[in-house]
Amino acid sequence: QVQLVEAGGGLVQAGGSLRLSCAVSARTFSGYGVAWFRQALGKEREFVAGISRSGGSMTYAGSVKGRFTISRDNAKNTVYLQMNSLQPTDTARYYCAADWRLSDTSPTASSGYDYWGQGTQVTVSS
Repeated sequence: QVQLVEAGGGLVQAGGSLRLSCAVSARTFSGYGVAWFRQALGKEREFVAGISRSGGSMTYAGSVKGRFTISRDNAKNTVYLQMNSLQPTDTARYYCAADWRLSDTSPTASSGYDYWGQGTQVTVSS
């Protein structure tokens, strides 16, 4: 069974940075595409960033491009989300999701992922 555990959320002022991590317990982590999604209070869950199983392909939502960076360390079974220049609109619960991929891609739709973590809260104050 694949389990995902997020960490690194917290309260930060606008303009600040946070680094989220997602530890994935999977026998062959290098076969999984991984993505970050977020859900703000009263809103639908939205795609933030995704990374392919090799780490060679990254995809970002337009709202975070240039501010957030997704990366992975296959030796540590961990995916990271470096978030810079945070804004109050980034306030949400951030979820990590993983899916076994035959191709080196990472879907942007939540339906493309079978495994999800419990999430970590990010709050950005103005």
